[in-house]
Amino acid sequence: MESAISSPLSTSSHLLPSPSRSSLGSRSQSFPSLQNLRHPSFKSRCFLGVPFRSRQTQPIRCQSSNQQPAKDDGFVIEDVPHLTDFLSNLPVVVQKDDPRGVHFRRAGPREKVYFKSDEVRACIVTCGGLCPGINTVIREIVCGLNYMYGVEDILGIEGGYRGFYSKNTLRLTPKVVNDIHKRGGTFLRTSRGGHDTNKIVDNIQDRGINQVYIIGGDGTQKGAALIYKEVEKRGLQVAVAGIPKTIDNDIAVIDKSFGFDTAVEEAQRAINAAHVEVESVENGVGIVKLMGRYSGFIALYATLASRDVDCCLVPESPFYLEGRGGLFEFVEERLKENGHVVIVLAEGAGQEYVAQEMQVVDGKDASGNKLLLDVGLWLTEKIKDHFTKVQKMAINTKYIDPTYMIRAIPSNASDNIYCTLLAQSAVHGAMAGFSGFTVGPVNSRHAYIPISRVTETQNTVNLTDRMWARLLASTNQPSFLESNELHEIVDKEDVDVINHNMRATSI
Repeated sequence: MESAISSPLSTSSHLLPSPSRSSLGSRSQSFPSLQNLRHPSFKSRCFLGVPFRSRQTQPIRCQSSNQQPAKDDGFVIEDVPHLTDFLSNLPVVVQKDDPRGVHFRRAGPREKVYFKSDEVRACIVTCGGLCPGINTVIREIVCGLNYMYGVEDILGIEGGYRGFYSKNTLRLTPKVVNDIHKRGGTFLRTSRGGHDTNKIVDNIQDRGINQVYIIGGDGTQKGAALIYKEVEKRGLQVAVAGIPKTIDNDIAVIDKSFGFDTAVEEAQRAINAAHVEVESVENGVGIVKLMGRYSGFIALYATLASRDVDCCLVPESPFYLEGRGGLFEFVEERLKENGHVVIVLAEGAGQEYVAQEMQVVDGKDASGNKLLLDVGLWLTEKIKDHFTKVQKMAINTKYIDPTYMIRAIPSNASDNIYCTLLAQSAVHGAMAGFSGFTVGPVNSRHAYIPISRVTETQNTVNLTDRMWARLLASTNQPSFLESNELHEIVDKEDVDVINHNMRATSI
């Protein structure tokens, strides 16, 4: 059975033009029973014997409202009425013709499995910063391997990538990991940097490990890609599976990263606290700094969810303080109207201004990420100085930074379910013999994605899409962009890429 997901994804500017469906090999997929998974009756390493099929597809043809919906190779579109149906002279915005998008293999269990359960020695490692849901992923990988496939030899690599060659390991069983999803952080501990591909693969080879599950963000997934390349170079029968993790939601291709929903929900507590504080004093100015090194998704979604925020500042949208249309003018207007103002600030916003004033040379952490200055404290002081010294106006500023509180909490119900799906998809993929892949939802369907694809670029807030427009409508804040600057952004982002479709095809 095959299915395709065909809704467009606007963040896929890095994608190649779509191959036709006929160029993709099809492998039939069925869902094995639990009995077959626990006690395999298959022959080891036989999954390549399944014949490939292909089929031709044609683009969807839109029909006007007075025509019958047309069937075209299994796809049906029932169109809604359009003004041009009865207003022939109405101008129409025409979008460029677009290929049907990039297809990925649908995630899930396979009829043919590559590994015998008693031959599997799996390992799990967590790297980079903390994020709600890591422990849930660890737990479900262990339980998935054991309950679904009967695998009992599972190792936890402690302390990130360094743990591979420092011999820090822990034997993992369903009993050991039973309650870890209720805790924040990572049960296996983590670290930044320390990636030595040759040493890591040497250790994998020496220990007889043949499945490697790597949980981490952009830098970690790049390391996973290097591990896979080295495994391939040495001709080792090792499946390398990545589970993308970033609280900032900046992993490309996939719909959403785990921990993001929890972070947005927890950020509401900080925003609500700031709102209560500034409502209770005269001319209260509350500033809440949220995570978002390069991408302002947490700030954006927390602002939309809160309804108490007057202004949201993100790294993708430059802002300025003084002059007409600047932040100072906006804050003054809100103070006169409401007597208080709440500003949500992503940690990566305005870094260039802070660096100029402090004359700081760019530094990087062990993962290669740029070290950020505290833009929250800087902005708090700038607003205080402007209104007390220039405007001669007494204000009460309240600054809240909940960064580590947010990322250290356990995942909520939504993320717990999502983490379970990710973990089980990774297990099914590795057991089926796939390698060098990461897992995640693409247009709401879980897929196996080449690791190199998710590390090509970072997902960022698009200032020309609907979510940012909704935020501007909700807060009524200035865009801080002149019309010519906005057109430049549109040109750079190649408007026609919003039509690129990415699909997970069940094969």
